Amino acid sequence: MADKVFLNDKLVNIEEGRISVGDSGFLYGAGLFETMRAYNGTVFRLDDHLDRLLASAKALFIEHSYNKEYLTEAVYKVIEANNLTDARIRLTLSAGAIPQAQAKPNPTLLITATKLQPYPAEYYKKGVLAVLCPTRQNTSDPACGHKTTSYLSRMLALKQAHEKGAAEALWFTIDGRLAEGCISNVFLVKDSKLFTPRTNTPVLPGIARKTVCELAIANKIELIEKDLTIDDLLGADEVFITNVIMQVMPVVGIEKHNVSEGKPGAVTKKTQEHYDKFVKNNCRGKK
Repeated sequence: MADKVFLNDKLVNIEEGRISVGDSGFLYGAGLFETMRAYNGTVFRLDDHLDRLLASAKALFIEHSYNKEYLTEAVYKVIEANNLTDARIRLTLSAGAIPQAQAKPNPTLLITATKLQPYPAEYYKKGVLAVLCPTRQNTSDPACGHKTTSYLSRMLALKQAHEKGAAEALWFTIDGRLAEGCISNVFLVKDSKLFTPRTNTPVLPGIARKTVCELAIANKIELIEKDLTIDDLLGADEVFITNVIMQVMPVVGIEKHNVSEGKPGAVTKKTQEHYDKFVKNNCRGKK
């Protein structure tokens, strides 16, 4: 049976999916996307993903008529149509074909779902390497802090990191503050305290980031959101990165610098445990 995707208002076979040659997401990167993860047929924190998408659409003037209820139903239609339980889901919303004067907006909505391909178990046991991105994050860019389809700079930096044997490249702002990874948020541990850049750095308000922050507070781990520098990064006792696909990934090396003893630390391991438990409690299967 052919894979199914949700395109605009219906499920179609993947090979039948078509978008306009004038789609502004395709032509100009005028679009947004969410990458989500389903466990046991339940999408992890779907409401949070949709809240972020809709907030970004409003902020960046991507006009559409979709609400959370419609998008939720569409996401689950795709998962069920492809007979998936543990899945990677992508929802893309573009501004669509550029309208003529006085014409109504005609956005493009595409939702796909594939079987989840998790990161290797060894990454979580032994940790991964990160490198420093040579490009700086421009905090005055109106798209900064939003998950837009204009993603080439991130893809290039991540490709360069992979060529160096690293799992991620870490970005700094033009004024020297630690920001985020190409596809992740970053956390530091110092003296058993958890540090992460403020969302108004700006960085993407990651859903896994939000989860880790909530779990830290619930488990009485001191959480500090503040401006961080290269000295904070290299002086950290532990470093880990997060997104909803990787969850909580230990970083044990940055360029040629070992993070502490070069192995996952106690706070990172405890955070992984708390995250796993949260997933099990909240993704027991779609009701």
